[in-house]
Amino acid sequence: MTVPSPHQDARAFLRALYDAAVERAMPGHVMATHLPAPPKGRTVVIGGGKATGAMAAALDALWPAGAPLTGLVLTRYAHTPPAYAARPGRIRVLEASHPVPDDAGRRGALQMFEAVRGLTADDLVIALVSGGGSALLSVPAAGLSFEDKQQVNRALLASGASIDEMNCVRKHLSAIKGGRLAAACAPARVLTLLISDVPGDAPEVIASGPTLPDPTTCADALAIVDRYRIALPPAAREGLKSGAYESPKPGDARFAGHQTSMIATPLQSLQAAAALARSAGIEPHILSDEIEGESREVGKVHAALARAVARRGTPFAKPCVILSGGETTVTVKSKGGRGGRATEFLLGCAIALQGEPAVHVLAADTDGIDGVEDNAGAIVTPDTLARAAALGLKATEFLDRNDAYNFFAPLGDLVVTGPTFTNVNDFRALLIG
Repeated sequence: MTVPSPHQDARAFLRALYDAAVERAMPGHVMATHLPAPPKGRTVVIGGGKATGAMAAALDALWPAGAPLTGLVLTRYAHTPPAYAARPGRIRVLEASHPVPDDAGRRGALQMFEAVRGLTADDLVIALVSGGGSALLSVPAAGLSFEDKQQVNRALLASGASIDEMNCVRKHLSAIKGGRLAAACAPARVLTLLISDVPGDAPEVIASGPTLPDPTTCADALAIVDRYRIALPPAAREGLKSGAYESPKPGDARFAGHQTSMIATPLQSLQAAAALARSAGIEPHILSDEIEGESREVGKVHAALARAVARRGTPFAKPCVILSGGETTVTVKSKGGRGGRATEFLLGCAIALQGEPAVHVLAADTDGIDGVEDNAGAIVTPDTLARAAALGLKATEFLDRNDAYNFFAPLGDLVVTGPTFTNVNDFRALLIG
């Protein structure tokens, strides 16, 4: 890859780092070494997530032509790779809504249970799982309606809860998450291939762990609901309080012989971006791939670090690029605003930087979609606030109403990629010249 000069075109340089991070997580590049030999019996593919359309296409291409292969996966609308959509292969790819579930996801998830019915110990189930699967694989627990699930999911998304906390609640209000899908595959062997989008890469957290035993409890889920003051339907609260919605736990015999393989992680993508920066003569520093917290506050902290480097050469010498990943959250205070985690991070960062010279920042979601918008993220430059003021845009007002998208759009600073067909979560790069 030709690397744009960071000194001559900071925007293009930052975009190249993002592209390198995304490229490292593409299923077609990383899956081959994780596949087993075909089994004696059948091979059935199931799973869900924003990357599972591309994962299915990669698996289909890599699996021996003469070996039986069937199954279906769920991905987000418009997230099936065009070539696989145009010429469907042996694995069906169904599409559904994200981040709020819809009936297409419910119906697709139910079809997965049918696909694994009646398997034997000679059969193999390959589960393709990536971030986004929590919303896509949506079958309510007994006594809950689908509308109940949608209501709770919306409340969780607006609450400011971390991804671990949200997925703990989702698991216990589900008939498919928290290991329940894998339990339905018994006695077949299950291999789960994962693309991580969660801080710490805990397999059971990704997509709420449909094929992994769940160490969390109903009591944990109820405590999270109460902590964030999330209104639950009476049946949901009673199911958590009584323990009726408890999930399969580690040590359950139905998981014996199952295997899990992480094929792409946020850290690997940050390392790919760091390698590209180093090749351009810019020293990279990876802060962490596990950064969580309120997006705007994380933006302020990153800005403080960039200012320290720019003004005092500490803790890093300039020029350099600071990289980070993880999953921040947005506590929605205004229903009229637009924007996701990346743009809210950037608006908080821009306000804190106050036009600091020679600091450029890109933040974007590696799936190509920031929240529910059409952009992956945006870019902040030293003149962002000045250009906004010339258009009559006051940054603090946009931040107050969670409207970062409509702040960056008139400036021409949105990063628009379309779906990338993978998902290793937030990517942030701060170039200090």
